[in-house]
Amino acid sequence: MSLAELSEQEIIRRNSLNELKNLGINAYPAPEFKVTHLSKEILDKFEKSPEELQEVVIAGRMMSRRIMGKASFFELQDAEGRIQVYVSRDDVSRDDVSRDEACTMYNTVFKKLMDIGDIVGVKGFAFRTNMGEISVHAKELVMLSKSLRPLPIVKEKDGKVFDAFTDPELRYRQRYLDLIVNPQVKDVFIKRTKMINAIRQFYTEMGCLEVETPVLQAIPGGASARPFITHHNALDIPFYLRIANELYLKRLIVGGFNGVFEFSRNFRNEGMDRTHNPEFTCMEVYVPYKDYLWMMDSTERMIEAAAIAVNGTTKAVFGENEVDFKPPFKRVKMSEAIMEYTGFDITGKSEDEIREFCLSIGLKVDETMGKGKLIDEIFGEKCEGHYIQPTFIYDYPVEMSPLTKMHRNDPGLTERFELFVNGKEVANAYSELNDPIDQLNRFKDQLALQERGDDEAMFIDYDFVRALEYGMPPTSGMGIGIDRLCMFLTNSLSIQDVLLFPQMKPEKVVVNDPDEKFIELGIPADWVQVVRKAGFQTVEALKTVENPNKLHQELSGLNKKMKLGLKTLSQDEVKDWFK
Repeated sequence: MSLAELSEQEIIRRNSLNELKNLGINAYPAPEFKVTHLSKEILDKFEKSPEELQEVVIAGRMMSRRIMGKASFFELQDAEGRIQVYVSRDDVSRDDVSRDEACTMYNTVFKKLMDIGDIVGVKGFAFRTNMGEISVHAKELVMLSKSLRPLPIVKEKDGKVFDAFTDPELRYRQRYLDLIVNPQVKDVFIKRTKMINAIRQFYTEMGCLEVETPVLQAIPGGASARPFITHHNALDIPFYLRIANELYLKRLIVGGFNGVFEFSRNFRNEGMDRTHNPEFTCMEVYVPYKDYLWMMDSTERMIEAAAIAVNGTTKAVFGENEVDFKPPFKRVKMSEAIMEYTGFDITGKSEDEIREFCLSIGLKVDETMGKGKLIDEIFGEKCEGHYIQPTFIYDYPVEMSPLTKMHRNDPGLTERFELFVNGKEVANAYSELNDPIDQLNRFKDQLALQERGDDEAMFIDYDFVRALEYGMPPTSGMGIGIDRLCMFLTNSLSIQDVLLFPQMKPEKVVVNDPDEKFIELGIPADWVQVVRKAGFQTVEALKTVENPNKLHQELSGLNKKMKLGLKTLSQDEVKDWFK
């Protein structure tokens, strides 16, 4: 990276790095730095057992600093919080260094060459300052990693934050920076892990086995979605990133497992919004000899356990709503939900009748959409937004559920439910279809939809049909969106807030002229980087300068500030560039 691409602060920090090297200090040392305490532990234990904190070793990032003559303070941030560190000129020493070297460590290294954002190690003891703040008195200060880029400045006074780092574009693209300057963001991901662990524990204690199934699949199955396509070079065939892991997990039930579950990364080549991301995490579970009614009961209990693990209560705030995940959840039939909010009874209606109704209420539908998609459009647009408290919508029409067993009492329906919270689907479950002949016919119906132009219709998975022909016991399965559930339990209004590294559009690249174009104007090659540093990345931009003398002064100042030592330009030389 050339100096022209660096900010003034970045240049200063690189110069400090070089001066540290000249002092014999490695700004990126290799040996282990044995940390004995974290900040929270010191703050929690000091009142009860200060005698146990007479020797502490901490490490973290310098987040603020107050230089005051022979003694100073800085704030150190580690994985669990922040703590104040007191640094005295006469104390920052080691047994193997002289007093002069200790003074150099304080006056030169700490005061001049260390910067906000540097990662440092501190050896010392805990004490309480005259102002009453629990702090660490540094006896030794160690540079562990030099920060070459300045952190965004976040001001805080009396517990209130000013100029916070809030730009979503920067926060999501540079999540590492977000976590540094907005440490509260870390809490969301800690809660996410607690939620996942609670779900894992729930199904493990139930006797289910956690497994792993392929991400690369020859046939994308288990859901209706547009897949991502890739190519397997060794096999020389196309592969798909999985849209679901359902069909593989059900193969394991055929194989004899007494319940399996998996946390899977799924990929659907579709739109992005506040509740959808093309790459997402789903947990699916399959238990033999159970049905969808049993799965409703177990799903309630599982989500209750997850809510308590995250918040210590079944209640969670999401936006303006307080949602209570205490069972039992409300249960509403799909046809009753549509009837309640549209006045239209879908029971027994043909595809044409349903399409005509969709058009009459202003829904955007077309001829590629079959009966299932049309019903889904009605429910999605007119009904689901009303279900804020956890609600099971159940008994879906057969056209909406190609992998679901026919209803035991109504052949036009299937034994399926979806769980809705805050107006969004969170979970989807079936009494699984285990009739291989029926399954093959349903797959063929999906193929017919593909031929009509539905690019989200399912492929035919003949191997899965073959597995069913060997016999799969009656089984209930359920899939739950981990990202969306985490949103609702942590009051995160965007799915990007619960993904550590969400997908983003590529960063915009600034177009720069090559050095040769500047040199053609008569600019010395060594001075091109200084011209760029002055803000001129193209010759056209440079030609807009109206006062060459002022530009000459600016370039001379940059030469001095950047410590480049270039031969001084005359005013006439700069004027010649504009002839």
